[in-house]
Amino acid sequence: MKLVKYLSVFVLLIGFGISVWFFYPQYQIHQMKKHAVAVSKSDDQISYLKYYRTTKTSPLHHLALGDSIIRGVGAGKNENFISLFSSKLAEQTDKRIEFQNQGINGITSGELNNLVQDGRFDKLIKDADIVTINVGGNDILRMANGQNIRSVFQSYDQLQTTFSNNLSDITVKITSLNPKATIVFLELYNPLRPDEQMYSLADKLLPKWNLNIYEVANKIPGSIVIETTKVINGDHLQNLSPDGVHPNLAGYTAISEQMMYQFKHQLRKSSV
Repeated sequence: MKLVKYLSVFVLLIGFGISVWFFYPQYQIHQMKKHAVAVSKSDDQISYLKYYRTTKTSPLHHLALGDSIIRGVGAGKNENFISLFSSKLAEQTDKRIEFQNQGINGITSGELNNLVQDGRFDKLIKDADIVTINVGGNDILRMANGQNIRSVFQSYDQLQTTFSNNLSDITVKITSLNPKATIVFLELYNPLRPDEQMYSLADKLLPKWNLNIYEVANKIPGSIVIETTKVINGDHLQNLSPDGVHPNLAGYTAISEQMMYQFKHQLRKSSV
């Protein structure tokens, strides 16, 4: 009987540990969002949109770095969310927006970090008022390629650490070159259909990955994380292109609208 009791306790502990591993990151992200709002309100700050509407700088420069999501794969020419958001921002601020889309298909966070550290984008970063970054999806795809679920689990934590370090290095370089720039990060989203075998697992692992993005952003006062998962998920499959991974025009439009919504409603704390 004692053996059965001990085994039952052991199973309960394992179950509790797995639950914490899966769900605690969601709680941490929620707390970070609440803390950011509370700090901003106490500092009597203005929204990102009002900040750019009232700044004397014109034109505004928007630089985008990252992967095929930045590039706009899945939609037509000039239908990426960088161009769509820049157009919306121009309308809302009554300023001309010049954007540079430096998205590279298939790039990983390590490869982007190498390019940034090598000075590939130095001039563009120094001139930028807004730097948008989306990277990390290819890190996961390359790791998962040809591996079974057990191998993916074993590699996941190390992959997160590497990704977080790369993203941190990228932002440190950007802020050292241009401390006044707003850095915009995008959450990683789950493109799988709810009826696919890996959907539930991917949905549980996603907050752990996105927590890394929020933790990096939390160290930079002039930064914002766009809640991409609100507009691309299992309930909004119409926002995905036929390849089932990249957004289509509707998806990129939805991301740009979410970005504008947060620019209107989130308060900006000065980075200098």
